[in-house]
Amino acid sequence: MHPFSPDVAFAARDDHAACREAIRQGSRSFFAASLILPSRVRAPAYGLYAFCRLSDDAVDVEGGSFSALERLRERLAGAYEGRPNPVAADRAMADLVRRYAIPRAVPEALLDGLAWDAEGRRYETLDELFDYAARVAGTVGVMMTLMMGVREPQTLARACDLGIAMQLTNIARDVGEDARAGRLYLPLCWLREVGVDPEEFLARPGATPALKGVVARLLREADVLYTRARRGIAQLPLSCRPAILAAALLYAEIGRELTWRYALDSITHRARVGGARKLALVARASIASPWLSGGAPLPPIDAAMFLIEAVARHPVRPLREADNGAVPQFLRVLEMFERLERAERYGD
Repeated sequence: MHPFSPDVAFAARDDHAACREAIRQGSRSFFAASLILPSRVRAPAYGLYAFCRLSDDAVDVEGGSFSALERLRERLAGAYEGRPNPVAADRAMADLVRRYAIPRAVPEALLDGLAWDAEGRRYETLDELFDYAARVAGTVGVMMTLMMGVREPQTLARACDLGIAMQLTNIARDVGEDARAGRLYLPLCWLREVGVDPEEFLARPGATPALKGVVARLLREADVLYTRARRGIAQLPLSCRPAILAAALLYAEIGRELTWRYALDSITHRARVGGARKLALVARASIASPWLSGGAPLPPIDAAMFLIEAVARHPVRPLREADNGAVPQFLRVLEMFERLERAERYGD
C-alpha cells in the first residue's frame, strides 16, 4: 500500500511547465509529436520524458559513473514510495507511476540499460542489441502505452517494437558521434562479417563502404519494426494515434535522410529532419491514423517479453477517460515549426 493518498498530486503547475520545457529543448521530434497528444496524456508524457532525460543526462554528465546510477535508483525508489526528490521530474514521475499503475520493474529496466552504457558494454549480435534497446527504449514505449490506458499484451508488444526501432535509428544516426566518445553499438559480428575490425574502427572512424553497409542493414531492421509497430498504434485510443504515428514517421524519416541525403555517412554527418518536413509528417499522421489496421497478432520480440510479463503481473487498471477522437492542433503545430525553422536558420 502506498504511504500517501492517491488523491494528492506531488507535481504542481510549475513542475509540469518545467517538464514540458525539457522535451521542447531536448527533442524536437518528440515535442512535435506531443503537440497532438490529447491533453490528458500530454502532461504525464512530458513528466516521463523529463525523468528519462534527467536519468540519461545524469549518467552522461558524470561519465557513466555507477554512483550516478545508484542515485538514480534511489530517486526512482523515492518516486514509488511517495517521497520524490524536490525536482520537477521526480514529482511528476511519482504521480504518473501511481496513477497509471506502472510496474516498478519497467523503469528499473531503463536504469539497467543506462548501467550497460556505463559499463561500456558492446553487443555481439542483433539479439543482444535488442536486449539493450528494449531497456532504454522499449520501456518508454510500455510506459507511454500504460499512460494511454491500454494494458493489452499485443499493444504493449508493438510499443516495444516501436521503441526498439527508434533506438536502432538513433544508433545508425550517431555512429560517428558514439565512436569519437569510445562507444560502439553496431553488432560486432556484422562488422567482422564485412571486414571491419571494431577496435581499428574506433581508433580511426571512417565511412567506408563496408561500414555504410552495416548502417544500412541496421536501418532495414528498424524499418521491419516500424511496420510491426503500426499494428499496435491501431489498437490505441483514437485520440492518441496521431501523435504516436507522427513519432514513428519522424524517426523513420531520420533513417531515410541518412540513406538518401547523406549516403549512409553517419561518421561526418548527423542526419536530421527539417521543420517543413516534420510538419508534413505530422499532418500525414493526423490524416492516416484513424485508418490504421491492427492486422493479425504477432509474437513479441524475445527481448521485450519480460516487460510485457511485468505488466501482466501488475494488472491494476487505472481509470480510463473518455476518448473524444482525434482533434489535431494544426495552428499550434504550425507556430511551433515556424519557431524551429527560425532556430535552425539563425542558430537561436
